[in-house]
Amino acid sequence: MNLPGFHSLASAWLFLLFIPLLILYFLKLKRPRMEIPSLALWRQVLNDQRVNSPFQKFKRNILLLLQMLMLMALCVAALQPFIRGGPENYQNLPVLIDCSASMAGVVEDGGSPRLDVVKAQVEQLIEGLQGDQRLALIAVTDTARRVTEFTNNKRILRGALAKLKVVDVPGQLEDAMRMTLALSRTETIDSVLVYSDGNFPERVDFELPFALNYQRIPKAGRNLGITEFNARRSKTTDWDVFVRVAGTAGDDMGADVQLLQNGAVIAEQSVLIKGGSPNSSGSSPAASATPQDAAEEAASKKKTSQRISFGVASPGVSSLEVRLKPDGFDSLESDNTAFLELPEGRNLRVYASLRLGTWRHALEALKEIDVYPGADGSEPAAYDVLISNSEDDLENDALVRCFVGVIPPDLAELIEPSEGETELVDWNRTEGLLQHVQLSNVTVIDPPVRREGVVDNEIEEFGYEILAWGDGGPLLLKQRDGIRLTYFFLFHTDSSTLPYRLAFPITVANTINQGLAATALSEVRGQRTGVLAPVALLADRDYTVSAPDGTSRTITADDQGMLRGIPAPHIGNYEITEGGKEVRTLGAGLLSPLESSLESVSEIQFREVAVGQAETTVKNDKPLWKYLAIAAFLVLLIEWWYFQRRPVTT
Repeated sequence: MNLPGFHSLASAWLFLLFIPLLILYFLKLKRPRMEIPSLALWRQVLNDQRVNSPFQKFKRNILLLLQMLMLMALCVAALQPFIRGGPENYQNLPVLIDCSASMAGVVEDGGSPRLDVVKAQVEQLIEGLQGDQRLALIAVTDTARRVTEFTNNKRILRGALAKLKVVDVPGQLEDAMRMTLALSRTETIDSVLVYSDGNFPERVDFELPFALNYQRIPKAGRNLGITEFNARRSKTTDWDVFVRVAGTAGDDMGADVQLLQNGAVIAEQSVLIKGGSPNSSGSSPAASATPQDAAEEAASKKKTSQRISFGVASPGVSSLEVRLKPDGFDSLESDNTAFLELPEGRNLRVYASLRLGTWRHALEALKEIDVYPGADGSEPAAYDVLISNSEDDLENDALVRCFVGVIPPDLAELIEPSEGETELVDWNRTEGLLQHVQLSNVTVIDPPVRREGVVDNEIEEFGYEILAWGDGGPLLLKQRDGIRLTYFFLFHTDSSTLPYRLAFPITVANTINQGLAATALSEVRGQRTGVLAPVALLADRDYTVSAPDGTSRTITADDQGMLRGIPAPHIGNYEITEGGKEVRTLGAGLLSPLESSLESVSEIQFREVAVGQAETTVKNDKPLWKYLAIAAFLVLLIEWWYFQRRPVTT
């Protein structure tokens, strides 16, 4: 049984009102005037005077007792007593509300989205706020957004709660926990309340410094969704398009898959997805690059999915859209559409300096690339890949640049040329440029070395990543500037044994593959919601981006002509215009195996502790002051009735 508490102990001074009430009774003694037939009755009067002590006045004084009861009820009501709804008693309570894509799921046709169920529970929590209790509402999507400050203003809280909407992105709890930690530095926070359908990764990289109440609502019903949409070039103008469709566990579902090109249906297939069970085969999710990738990989392994392929001819730029039409009930609609932009079918434009004969010779063996300068001296307006041994080309732009025998000017005070020779002792085997490359026993003549006292960290502070090391310091660097990638071979490859090894043509091929990936000429992946990939337009121009929900914003392209950071919180097409004229249209889809699976974790594993879902829902404190006020009013009515009733005559 929970003991009662008081929200306003400062109001206890009201009990001092009993003092003037008693004083008034002590000072005022009314004796009735009566005519008596004999003075013998005065003996009783004298006895009354002898026993007229303070306590004598309480005898048979119903009026005093009623007034004391009424005053007692009012004073206790002023203390705002309550019966605790649960073991926790909070003053500042952050309420984290999951607004990710899965919260739009419903249990049955015509049912309420999961977010509406959460809103109803939080509404009850707001209505039950007492005294100095305050709430702060935080919306959780792929990031965290504080909706309100800590407040007990019910009007503000209800208004902010009503405006919460589902955002078509995967849920990410870690950012919300970090925001709550930041709030705890200015406010005392003992407990945090999380409302969600449980569609979170099982592990969260966060050390929990406060208690967490995880309120998991029932998950939605069965679902079928598009989890992958990509294309790979088969010929110059032909593409192989792949679509993966996955469903929730335990449900067999059929659907029709339509592929549209520039708004017209060009292909259609039927699929049958059989509900799968956990599959232990394959690599561990922990080996994935990020926690989100690991969660999505784990979700995909637990479901039986089907991959569909289409052949598409696209000589120029074209827009693809895939639509999923499930047979029967489908709880989540946002994952039934995905988009893909196919680039113009052309060869990769590569600039290779005429002085790099070994590089140009290796490039001749590669297909679907055009190497410049050509025999006729022709050059395109722009290059996709630039390979040079001259510092003068540092000003030339390309998505992938590779400089041979060039030390970046900003590192001239840290790295210097030397005489002698060295061997490559280590290299980053996971880097795209060095995949399947074996550099052991490669000798470098006159290698660059670190100046005296210089350490690798000083080089990395300039924005460079070291990919290969020699005895005297780094030999290969990488620098990323947005979508542009630059490699620096600090030694000249002709002054090494690298051109005589199998590693050299593989390195050249990897350089071209990096360019193909950057220009999307070999493989294209569908855009996911969240933030769109940078778009190449004109430098220093203002563009208007119109979202599917009707909102728009103006974004300025940088000095390289890249439009970056385009928010894409909703499924659909994003239209980019300049001066009212359409420039580009990009589509974004959910494409999240984790969200489409509607998986629901009953336990969230933080760094050092696991938090399971709460066994009971959050109960509000039950206030008692209103009942005490009603009791005082009833006592007042009894007093009025008792002393206003007609005297009984005999």
